[in-house]
Amino acid sequence: MLTQVAVQAAKPKGKPYKLSDGGGLHLLIETNGSKLWRFRYQFDRKEKILSLGAFPDVTIAQARTRRDEARAVLASGVDPARKREQDKVTASIASGNTFGIIVAEYIARLGAENTSESTISKNNWLLQDLAAPLSKRPIAEITAAEILQLLQRIEKSGRRDTAHRLRGTLGSVFRYAVRTLRAPLDPTTALKGALLKVEVTHRPAITDERKLGALMTSINEYDGWPTLRAALQLLALTMV
Repeated sequence: MLTQVAVQAAKPKGKPYKLSDGGGLHLLIETNGSKLWRFRYQFDRKEKILSLGAFPDVTIAQARTRRDEARAVLASGVDPARKREQDKVTASIASGNTFGIIVAEYIARLGAENTSESTISKNNWLLQDLAAPLSKRPIAEITAAEILQLLQRIEKSGRRDTAHRLRGTLGSVFRYAVRTLRAPLDPTTALKGALLKVEVTHRPAITDERKLGALMTSINEYDGWPTLRAALQLLALTMV
């Protein structure tokens, strides 16, 4: 087995040469002085070489650990080199399928389906503002525990209804990701019943003329969403 002293003392020669460490692991000394860890193995009756990094960035102990991991993969009947390529592809796909990217697609889809501007605006607020901590996370890696922590933080601020609405909207995004093969499941389904129930305040009808007049004045003076003011006026005019 190689030692730290032996590896550091190895000098380049006229042509590349190897220093064996055992178990298929060796250190390749290049003519330019580079020291590269390599794992030699056989798969499907063919000899192959797997690169494990360069010394000193990869220490002797780290190189041996990587060799042992590769041997474990080989023992399971899988080519370590092939597995590495598959892992790279998987990581690349995951990095391109973050929660934020899927949300942007989902919002764009709502627009394409002629969803009302108010609904799109609410979804933007819920998914891009309140759920911002999830934005850069690969959507397939987001767990129910992460989502619950986010929802409980909103719940503890006194906004129970908002927490429930966010859970439902997050579920829609995850189900979209499942349908487009970017996530294995919808983790929000495990959170059913995890949040406190929304406190509903029942308000009796106003029968006093002066109180009704004050209500109508307040509605007329409301300077928020015009659609909301119009809806309140419509409710009064239709006597529902």
